[in-house]
This record gives sequence, structure tokens and C-alpha cells, in this order.
Amino acid sequence: MPKTWRDCPLCQPNRPCCHQRGFSFPFPFPFILSTCLYIDTISAKYRTHQNSHHQEYSYIFFGTLLSDRAFTEQKMAKLCSTNPTPVKTRLILCTILSTVSILATLVSSAVANNVSYDRRSLIINGQRKLLISASIHYPRSVPAMWPGLVQTAKEGGVDVIETYVFWNGHELSPDNYYFGGRYDLVKYVKIVQQAGMYMILRIGPFVAAEWNFGGVPVWLHYVPGTVFRTDNEPFKHYMQKFVAFIVDLMKQEKLFSSQGGPIILAQVENEYGDMERNYGDGGKRYALWAANMAVSLNTGVPWIMCQQYDAPDRVINTCNSFYCDQFTPNSPNKPKMWTENWPGWFKTFGGRDPHRPPEDVAYAVARFFQKGGSLQNYYMYHGGTNFGRTSGGPFITTSYDYDAPIDEYGLPRLPKWAHLKDLHRAIKLCEHALLNSEPNLLSLGPLQEVDVYAEPSGACAAFIANMDDKNDKIVQFRNMSYHLPAWSVSILPDCKNVVFNTAKVGSQTSKVEMVQENLQPSSPSVDGDIKGLQWEIFVEKAGIWGEADLVRNGFVDHINTTKDTSDYLWYTTSFHVGEDEEFLRDGNQPILIVESKGHAVHAFVNQKLQATASGNDSVSTFKLQSPISLKAGNNEIALLSMTVGLQNGGPFYDSVGAGLTSVQISGFNNGPKDLSIVNWTYRIGLEGEHLGIYKADGLSSVKWISTSEPPKEQPLTWYKAIVNAPPGDEPIGIDMIHMGKGLAWLNGEEIGRYWPRKSSKHDECVQQCDYRGKFSPNKCSTGCGEPSQRWYHIPRSWFKPSGNILVVFEEKGGDPTEIRFSRRKTTGFCAIVSEDHPTFKPESLDQDGTQDYKNNVIVQLKCPINTRVSTVKFASFGTPSGTCGSYTTGDCHDPRSNSVVEKVCLNKNKCTVELTEESFNKGLCPGTIKKLAVDAICN
Repeated sequence: MPKTWRDCPLCQPNRPCCHQRGFSFPFPFPFILSTCLYIDTISAKYRTHQNSHHQEYSYIFFGTLLSDRAFTEQKMAKLCSTNPTPVKTRLILCTILSTVSILATLVSSAVANNVSYDRRSLIINGQRKLLISASIHYPRSVPAMWPGLVQTAKEGGVDVIETYVFWNGHELSPDNYYFGGRYDLVKYVKIVQQAGMYMILRIGPFVAAEWNFGGVPVWLHYVPGTVFRTDNEPFKHYMQKFVAFIVDLMKQEKLFSSQGGPIILAQVENEYGDMERNYGDGGKRYALWAANMAVSLNTGVPWIMCQQYDAPDRVINTCNSFYCDQFTPNSPNKPKMWTENWPGWFKTFGGRDPHRPPEDVAYAVARFFQKGGSLQNYYMYHGGTNFGRTSGGPFITTSYDYDAPIDEYGLPRLPKWAHLKDLHRAIKLCEHALLNSEPNLLSLGPLQEVDVYAEPSGACAAFIANMDDKNDKIVQFRNMSYHLPAWSVSILPDCKNVVFNTAKVGSQTSKVEMVQENLQPSSPSVDGDIKGLQWEIFVEKAGIWGEADLVRNGFVDHINTTKDTSDYLWYTTSFHVGEDEEFLRDGNQPILIVESKGHAVHAFVNQKLQATASGNDSVSTFKLQSPISLKAGNNEIALLSMTVGLQNGGPFYDSVGAGLTSVQISGFNNGPKDLSIVNWTYRIGLEGEHLGIYKADGLSSVKWISTSEPPKEQPLTWYKAIVNAPPGDEPIGIDMIHMGKGLAWLNGEEIGRYWPRKSSKHDECVQQCDYRGKFSPNKCSTGCGEPSQRWYHIPRSWFKPSGNILVVFEEKGGDPTEIRFSRRKTTGFCAIVSEDHPTFKPESLDQDGTQDYKNNVIVQLKCPINTRVSTVKFASFGTPSGTCGSYTTGDCHDPRSNSVVEKVCLNKNKCTVELTEESFNKGLCPGTIKKLAVDAICN
């Protein structure tokens, strides 16, 4: 029997299970020793002709015990590919291992973990941790998607899932709590726990997040005397009550790490440091109060405050930015943490489509860990969807895709997801050295430097950076030459071999298309054509329907009137036009002039839509000027004012209003007619909204008119159709390119606002982004002159096989017969890899004492599940050029390229092409670094 855990044959200091991976042991020491003995016994019993494969079984067992799935799967993959053990023997062992894995998971989930920190990192059960975290917000997807999203993040090398807690989604009115559906927070946290991952819970409860009203309930604004986010008693009372409610809920479910749960950090407030000065002394008092209040709740885990420069000693202040390598905590006793690394940016209606290159994201992450960081979180890793009316801004799109590593529909965005996965693996190889030694900074040139982390044991890791944003450089380090592309970091986990460079993307690019599907009626016509789809329509009256909500002289604020119960508020008045007005005879039309605080307005005159105007994400206020048609006698003007998400941040954001401020009509004989000072009649919302005609229990509340030819370009129209689910299992979007603006539902579930508003064709967009240099949201935009959002995500779990009720409310007019479902489908892939690409195999970790990272360069290619490579459209080893979908051969080209790739990949779901002498003519074009480019179709 071993005397200590170091005597266990699995855990010699030169073994990767201890030395490289830095495991902590969540079990009593006797249990560890018994496990060692048990493994040895089983291994010996079934050894026969296995040689050393019994050790692999031991590693698998130990990996499951320590909840390290990546390590375990690596060992199992090696075992399955090389082990000659008889099938029966392997089945017996796999059964034993599976059983132990389940038991180990159950035991580990009940074991409390001590979470503390020092100047270097979080410390979990006495061991420093280097952590990769991913923001995935639970209400921006649906419960059916949560396990897949979490698993995809884990497979991407992520350790931690991060989410805000959305106050206004949970406390619908004072003490009226909701935790169902997309807001089932406990279920979400437990899914993370079941995946063997940690969680960061950012309770806030102000969250910003491009979320409606910053996540704070609108009702709180109307509690007398309330001012948000300052030393204000009503606000602090309700804030503390909600934060305590969430903490108590997590405690009841034993979800804090101190109770054996996954939550290792909690956050109070959010990015308040830049707002604090606007609130004077009240802001300082509030920030300190919030920190002390949070700590007093005794969660057993540390609290953080992001962008809080004066966070007190007991709270860790963290960084939010595109780059945080130069960030320093406000105390030498706090670790360097990055709570928001933005791998993309949000979109707005009428704005361009922002993108952040994976090379730059990887550069920022590598620089952060190079400079002493220990926890980094991608905001967002999966952005998801702002279902219903949850988007903020104003003008934030329903899509919250964020150009994140996992796209809005739940698919890995390649190459970004895979490039970052490779980065995470490289950084993890350096974990022990990074967290247990001090960096030695060496200059290698004007804008080139290396940070070396060397341990007394001889272990060493180095990060070599080229901060020049224009020029590649060759540097000398430890008597070796290293080529560094501009704006890149090379990672050397042994201070010798480069296993990753941030600017060299070796993973494939997926070709993703939205494949259209006609709306299929649940009871189709004989020929099955879309014309057989039966529509039902209901048309709203322009102006006051039912009884008016109020009558006022002049204008009321839109938000203060609706209290955000609807996007819509009708402003209606009437006026007389004399028969002697010149414009009635000379054909010149009077001009309607409307000024508004935001966000949009449709102007109806005598029940006809005359004009539309709106603000934008930069300036919510706007001015409408449009000719209108008037008649002699009484004329009614009905202005439908609309919000497009409420303000979600900024100083005193809760007092920002919306709605009309001035209405005039010019062109009268006696000068402009000012309607701002007359009586206006107001009605909140739409009749269809009030009756709930988009829900199953409200469908019969109005008299629908059935037709196979629904009206087109008709404003204020509700459309309803009963349709089948699209075929297949791919994610679904609904194509609204031919509609105007409005809301949509499926089976009563809120798809959200749609508005295919185009960005300006005069904006600056790029065909190909240069990753080099500092990133900003507008640096790599695309989509100029195109709709900001064409497709709107409908989760598969919302569909029934048939009988799905699609309801659309169109504000200004569109063509419902052109509405289509679209399947988000990966149809192929591209890849381009150079022969000097850093690469290594996980098996190199298995060698005792030393590691060899030098391997042949490989290109790993994969089609979606249940599809195979049907065609290799292009393959060239040499000097190919171009981008995915438009590669061309260069002056240097191996004519065997296509046949080599076809031989390895054709009719396979996945394949690996090695850039070896046997496969390609590497003697071509001496002195030239050659590349392999591949473009293939999956079918």
C-alpha cells in the first residue's frame, strides 16, 4: 500500500495526471489509496497480452474520479485505437469504469469545495486554478438547448459557465416571482453542475447586457422616490431583497461551491465604476453599500465587481474590455480577472454586422495570460436570442448572436470556436508554470517581448509576443529563432517548442447556409403547394379602439404611460380644415412635422398610413417631415408611437423617456397649425395584444377572416396560419425579409420583434478583415446596405410535428406569402494550413519526463453528423490564395493535391490530412513555405 498519494503509480510527479494537469483531489486520502490499489488489482487481472494498456484503464478511471472529461476522453480514444485487449475483457472493464464514473460524479457533487484567492488566482481546495469561462445567458436560449450549449462550451476547452441573473424576468411585480421556462435558473445551474463545470453567477441585479431596462423591473421606477443605482433607500431595499432571494434560492439547492455546488464566484452590481462619479457622494456610498451587502450574505465564495475601481478589500475588482492584459487589480492581494472579453459585438436595427477576427480574440486572450491573468470570460460565448420584447438599447436586434464562438442557433462558429479551443489547450499546458512562478520579462525588439515562467523544478513556459501591428518579425530566444506574424503571440509550454500561434488559424471554416422551406399547411392542398396555405387575418383600427386610457392637453411620456406593458401607444386628435385652404385646390400637400424623443412612429391620417420615421442606436430622437393628404372638414390624425427596447444603461438611464414632443402641420393659409397644445386621446397597446390573440386561449377573441390570398402591404394587420414543422433536425429561422416591422409568435411563444431595416450603403464595410491592430466594433463590419436582421430564430423545441400556430402582427405592410422557414445547415467546409503551422498531438503528454511537440502538420476536417464529404471542390498544396469559396492555385501547385485529399476524405464524415513527404511533393518551390487549401461539400 502506498504511504502517500505521491507513491501511487498513477501520480508520480512526472505524470501528466498530477504534474501537467494540476489535479486537486476532492476525496479523503484513504479513498485515493484504495483506488490506486483497486486499479492495480483490476489491471493485473486483465493484463494478459495488453503490455502497458492496463495503465490506460487506470488513467480513465482516475480521470472520471477527478471529473476531468477531456483527460478521460483522450485516454479512452488512445485505448480504443491501439488496445488489442479481447472485446469481452474490454466490455467488463468499461462496465466497471462506467459504474465508478457515475458513483464518482455523485460523490464529487456532494463534496464541498473551499474557494479562496491570492494575488495570483482563485484557489479551489487549496490549489490555484487557471480558468477559461464562457457567458451563456439562460433566457437567451431555451431549456432544450442548454445541455448542448454547455457541452459544446466544455468541448471547446471551457471550465466555467457565466451568466447574469435577469431581475425583470424573475420578479414580474413586487414579490411575484417566476422561475419557469427560459427563466428556470436552478435547472440551468444544475445542468452546468452535471457537466462537471464551474459557474460564475453575476447577480447584479443591474446587468446592462443590451437587455430591456438593464434587467431592472420597470415597476421599480414607479415606486415613489426611487432613483436607480445610487444611495437611494427604495432602490437599495428592493435590490437587497432580490439579491438575498437569489442567494437563498441557490443555498436551498446547495449550488454554491461551499455546499458542493458549481458556483465559485458571485457578482454584485455591474460596470458601476464609470457611472459612479455621475452620482457624486451618493454613488460612492452606494458602491460600498452594495459590496458590503453582498459579502454579508455569506455565500462561502468570493464576490466580484467588474469595472469597479474602488472595490473594497473583500471584493475582487475585474476588467471588461476588448483587451485586459494591462489591467491591474486595485489591491496586490487580488488576482487578475477578466469578466468580459468581447469576441464580437451586438447588432442594432439599421446597423451593420460587426465581426471580430478569431486571430485578434486569441491574441487578446494569450496576452492576458502572458501578463499574469488567471481567469478569462468570453462575453458572449453564445449570445443567443432576445426573444419577445427583452432586447434593450434601444434598437438592439432580436438576434444577440454577438459573433460568438457558438452562434445564435447553437452551432459552433468555425474557425473561431476551434481556434480558441486550440488556444485553451495550449494555455492549459502552461497552467502550473503560470500559476506557480514569477514572470521574467525580456525584450526581443522594439515591439517584441517574451514573458518566461520558470519553476525551480525546471518546468518552464514562455509567451513570445509581437505587438507590431504591421510587420512579421523573427526573434531570437534561448539560442533559437522564432518567426512571429504581426500582432501575434506564440505559446511555448516547454520554453522551446511553439504549440500555438494566435495568428495561425489551422481549423476549418464551416460553410453555413439558410436553406429555405415553404410554409407547409397542416392540411395541404392536393398539389401541396404553398398556395394551399390558408391564412386568417384581423385588422386593427388606426387610433383609439375601445375606451380611451386618458385624455390630456399636450403630450405624455410614452414610457411613463405604458410602463412598458406594450411597445405601442396611440396619440390621437382631430382638427378642422376649412374649404378655403389653398392646398385643397392647388395640389400642394401640407407637411406633417412630428418630433419625438424616440423611438419610432407611424403616422395615420384619416385611417391611412401616411409616413413612418424612427431614431437609431446613436440618437433615439428624430423628426418626421412628410406631405400628407387632408380633406375639407374634420380630419383625424393617429400617431402610433413605438419603443424598440428600453434604455439599458448610462447615468440616470431610468429617467430617459420616449414619445412625441411636438406635432405641427405646415401649409395652411394662416401659417403652421400647432397641434402640440391641443387635447390628445391616448390608448395603450393594440387590441390584439389586449385580447391575447397570439395565444391559444385568446385566438377566438376576435373574428378572423379566412383567405388563401392574404392582403399585402396592409398596415396594422394580424396574420395567422397553421403550419407543419420544417423537415430535419437543423435549427430554424423564420425569413421576414419581405415584411415591414412588427412582432411574431409560434404556438404562443414570443419569437420577438422583426424589422428588416437596412443599414446605410454609405457606411464603411470590409470584404476581408485585417486582424492586425486594436479592434473596435466598427473595424470589421459587413452588411452595408443590407437588412440588419433577416432571419429570426425559432427553437426546434417550440415546434409540434403539425398544427403549429404562427401569428404575425405587421405594423406598416408586407407580403406574408413570402414568409419562409429556413433551416440553418452546414453544407461544407474550407481549410488552409501552412506547413510551418504549430501542431502537437495529445499523446505527446504521455511520455515520462519529457514531451515532444514536434509532429507533422495535419488538417482535420469534419462534416456535420449524418453527412459525409461528397465532393472535394478544390485542393492545392503549394501557394494557393483566396478565401473560403474562392481559392485559386498559385504558381506553386502539387497536381496530386486533389487526389490525395479525395483518397483520405471522400465519403467520410471526418478525416485527417497529413502534410507529409509521402502525401505531397514538399520539394516543390524550394525556400517557399507551402500551404494546403481544401474546399469540400458535405452531403
